Amino acid sequence: MIDDTANSELNERHRVRMERKKAIIDQKIAEAQKEIGIIIVNTGNGKGKSSSGFGMVVRAMGHGMKVAVVQFIKGAMSTGEEKFLRRFPDEVSFHAMGEGYTWDTQNRERDIEKAEQAWALAKGFLSDPAIGLVLFDELNIALKYKYLDVHAVIADLLDRPGMQHVVITGRGAPDELIAIADTVTDMTVVKHAFKAGIAAQAGTEF
Repeated sequence: MIDDTANSELNERHRVRMERKKAIIDQKIAEAQKEIGIIIVNTGNGKGKSSSGFGMVVRAMGHGMKVAVVQFIKGAMSTGEEKFLRRFPDEVSFHAMGEGYTWDTQNRERDIEKAEQAWALAKGFLSDPAIGLVLFDELNIALKYKYLDVHAVIADLLDRPGMQHVVITGRGAPDELIAIADTVTDMTVVKHAFKAGIAAQAGTEF
């Protein structure tokens, strides 16, 4: 058990460390004065890429932004996020443009056709300054399988309105996209319930 003197010393060391940390963080905040639309990429094999993306959709809505969601690959099954966001048609434009995972569709030409249709729609949102945030869910998969040309996609991303934010999710984000993104998170697997034979659950997986 920690006596009062030791506890007091521990608390003081913590206070000094946090004081130093606050000074560093305050300085970084003071230096970060640019306000621009950013590109966020969530990739990796771990769970949470789309979940984080939809969290940012809700966050943007909370700030009064209009939002657009374009889902690549997904679309064969209804999800909780789609059911929820469709309750707000004036705030969110939601488009599930895929026909299912590639191992289910097993038709590369059809997958390419659907990805091209989805990107044609996406380009419209990227040219609309009224849209504050766009989520391109599973776009990385379409790029990984070369359903879309990564250089053409990047050109459209960089040509968007200056204050528009873009969130891109999916495994296997190409190096070219990572290079131009402002924030990139690689989700790493530690454990996943599916590996233990647990089925995908409503509310956590879809």
